[in-house]
Amino acid sequence: MGSVRAEFIKLRRSLSWAVVVLLPLAAVGSGGGNTALSGEPLADGWHTLWLRVVVFYGLFPLAVGVAALASLVWRAEHEGGNRNALMARPVSGLEVAVGKFAALAALTAAMQGVLVAGTVVAGKAVYGLPGSLPAEYLLVSVLIVVACLPVAALQSGLSMLMRSFGAPVAVGLLGAGFGVLLVALRADALAAAVPYSLLSRATQVGTGVFADPGPITAEGAADAAGLAAAALVLTAVAVAGTAAVLERRDVA
Repeated sequence: MGSVRAEFIKLRRSLSWAVVVLLPLAAVGSGGGNTALSGEPLADGWHTLWLRVVVFYGLFPLAVGVAALASLVWRAEHEGGNRNALMARPVSGLEVAVGKFAALAALTAAMQGVLVAGTVVAGKAVYGLPGSLPAEYLLVSVLIVVACLPVAALQSGLSMLMRSFGAPVAVGLLGAGFGVLLVALRADALAAAVPYSLLSRATQVGTGVFADPGPITAEGAADAAGLAAAALVLTAVAVAGTAAVLERRDVA
């Protein structure tokens, strides 16, 4: 699709890459660095390091980071007559929405890759942990990427509607707070319909924090599959909604 290709071309010189690199590295530095400075050992090796890096990152920073990326992806369209030029192209609102979403999905996947790489480097270089990051956490990382998709799709729609860079980010912060509340209250039915809750829950898989039972079992794998399915459904709804709004508000 031409819109997807155009959005990826725009990413080459985008400020989005600063968020992709700096946010996860800040999480690694905060989660692992404080422990290193205190001189405390990692009680359970890789598991302890993953827990300290990923759990807080998934409560607020990750959702806010995705929101910031969405604002950056739509930023150019809110300058001058770029929005009108975008919609003057012979493409549908759906193609535009999918193009923006595809760019965001790639950025969020790259952000998770940086987090995993940073965690591995910290584990080896700072703590001298044996082996490498267990494969289960690589699978959890894939789940986190999937759980980022509905948040990315929703924030893309908000950034399309709001000219302000900060307003959608503020909504992302509030959404993250609400999502954490639902997870803490174990309101599973409602949380399954809230993208931010799914994202917070995905970052806790295998950690034993909040509603998570701990080590991944067959039952836990089934729950993770259900989480991924809910995320994909919400993603489709959010992208379709953004496309529908674009078709009705094709100029700005």
